[in-house]
Parts: sequence; C-alpha cells; structure tokens
Amino acid sequence: MYRIAIVLALFITSHLQAQTSYETQMNKAFELWGQGQVTEASNLFERIANAEKDNWLPAYYAAQVLVLDGYSKLNQKETLDAQLKKAQTILDQASSRSHNNAEIMVLQATLYTVYVASDGVTYGMTLSVKVASLYAKALELAPENPRVVLGKAEWDMGTAKYFGKDTKPFCAQIEKSLELFTNFKPESAFHPNWGKERAEQLTKDCKEN
Repeated sequence: MYRIAIVLALFITSHLQAQTSYETQMNKAFELWGQGQVTEASNLFERIANAEKDNWLPAYYAAQVLVLDGYSKLNQKETLDAQLKKAQTILDQASSRSHNNAEIMVLQATLYTVYVASDGVTYGMTLSVKVASLYAKALELAPENPRVVLGKAEWDMGTAKYFGKDTKPFCAQIEKSLELFTNFKPESAFHPNWGKERAEQLTKDCKEN
C-alpha cells in the first residue's frame, strides 16, 4: 500500500510538473507573439506541439501566427508563399490531432483568404469555393461558435462587395457573432477566444455605412 502511494504521488507530481512546463511555455509563446516576434513565437509553439503530441492547440497557434502575419506580406510573393506553406504543414498536424474541428476549419479558411488577398487572379477561382465550403461545414458543426459565425459573415460580406452587391444583409450575422462572443466560454485558458474586437469593429462599420 505504501509503495502504491509513492508511485501514485510520483505520477501526480510528474503530471503537474509537465502541466506547469506546458503552461509556462505556452504563455512565453503568447508573450513573444504579443511583442511582434512572429518567427520566434511560431517556432516555440511548434516545439511545444512536437512535445505535446496529442494536443492540437500548440500546432494551431504555430500556424495562426504565420497566417495572420501573412496579411502584412501580401506584396512579398515569395516570402508569403514560403510562410503559408509552412503554416499549412503545421495546420495539417493540428487537423490530424483533432478531426472535424471548427476552430481549425476557420483558420484553414483564413489561410486560403490570405492567398486570395495576395493574388485574386491566381487564387480567387479555386480557393474561394474552398473557403465557402469550410465555413459552411464549420457552421454545421459549431453554429454557436462566434468565430465561425463572424468568419463566414465577413467572408460573405467581402464576396458581396467584390461583386457589387449589398453587404447589409451580413451585418445581422456579424451582430449575432458579437452576441455569441458575450456568452462564449473557452474550454481552457489556451483554447481559441479571439475575434470579439473584430466583431465590434465590423458592427460599428455596419452602423456607420
């Protein structure tokens, strides 16, 4: 009985230390990202992902850092292409760890959107269909997820604007996402919880236009 208690205590201690290390490293990666150190943040998230082989979150963030930074490199074709290819590889890793994950689908749609924004002639026809399909599937899986509702509404609004159609109908969906953000509770401190500020800005733009 004494030996079992020791083994159990050692197991719990080891688990807590691993958890503490994971949390420390994740917080450090977010800190680097907040400081604008994109490469360093993504690399650290990726190292965490390699250690946490059953956890999709580090790989998700390693890819997200690169994807969102892609918007600042729309005119740097070769650099952007290399960055998005790396992001795709990491995002595939996240997908393999968590199937049918609406959060990952939103990020995948965002990655494709960066491609379209960088070169609509080359990527518009093929990737626009994929983006719309991803948002439709994500909405089916997680209709109450605010990032899904917001992402789909913003994509649809952008598409309508491109074709010279009225964008007002999508304002209601953006406002709906804002309501969902108010009540949304992430599963953990590290689960996706972003997007509310964007929803607020788009809602403001809708009311002003």
